[in-house]
Amino acid sequence: MGSMVNMFKTTFLMTLMTVLLVFAGSAFGGSGGAMMAFVISIAMNVGSYWFSDKIVLRMYGARLVDAAEAPMLHEIVTHLARRGNMPMPKIYMMDNASPNAFATGRNPSNAAVAVTNGILRLLNREELTGVLAHEMAHILHRDILISTVAATIAGAISMLANIAQWGMLFGGRSSNNDRGGSHPFVALAMIILAPIAATLIHMAISRSREFQADAGGARLCGNPLWLAAALRKLESGVQRAPMEDATQATAHLFIVSPLTGGGMMALFSTHPPMAQRIALLEGMRAAG
Repeated sequence: MGSMVNMFKTTFLMTLMTVLLVFAGSAFGGSGGAMMAFVISIAMNVGSYWFSDKIVLRMYGARLVDAAEAPMLHEIVTHLARRGNMPMPKIYMMDNASPNAFATGRNPSNAAVAVTNGILRLLNREELTGVLAHEMAHILHRDILISTVAATIAGAISMLANIAQWGMLFGGRSSNNDRGGSHPFVALAMIILAPIAATLIHMAISRSREFQADAGGARLCGNPLWLAAALRKLESGVQRAPMEDATQATAHLFIVSPLTGGGMMALFSTHPPMAQRIALLEGMRAAG
């Protein structure tokens, strides 16, 4: 039931973000602006689909490791791949003291999981199995593709807002109406609000997919408490050793957000509150 709710929520939010993109393009430049928004979105998504995995792995200095160098990692991932009836993803390691992990790749046949040195030092085998199962659930659910599309649409909306901002500064107040766009005050409101709304929707999509990956990972590894225990350790571990080179654009990939912030920043968080994630997993265990 929870999986169906999350799937519906993701579909609704993705539709809402697409509508926002087209509406923003129309507000900034009429029908021509809407078409430009659509073309920009398609171009960015195609590029992200093919190259985002290589970019993020290179960004964090991840290197491919074989079974001889990382036997336990390969044993765990091979076992989980068989349980999930899925292709074996490539395994990467990051030389980083912050305990974390992420999955990337355009589809299950072209996927990778990456872990830091820090997570290997912090977790025992069962907890690490829970983490890797979470990441492989992302691959099975094609969350990397969903997150990439959401991120690129949000980026396209921000790009349009920047173009419109410079257009209003240098093109004069009447230029929007001449091109069939909205009233200048509507365009101004969209310039301010559209990127914020797009970011909030993107973050909500990311949080929804994290809940689903937690549940899917718990089923894949066979014990929800393994992942729950890992999340407890990772929350405090990231606070002790934050990932200094992490960026907002890639934070949604990690099992625990590498970024810190509370209060209003929680609205812009890519991950649900840790207490809720752990409660979900403990509830799964209690329900058998």
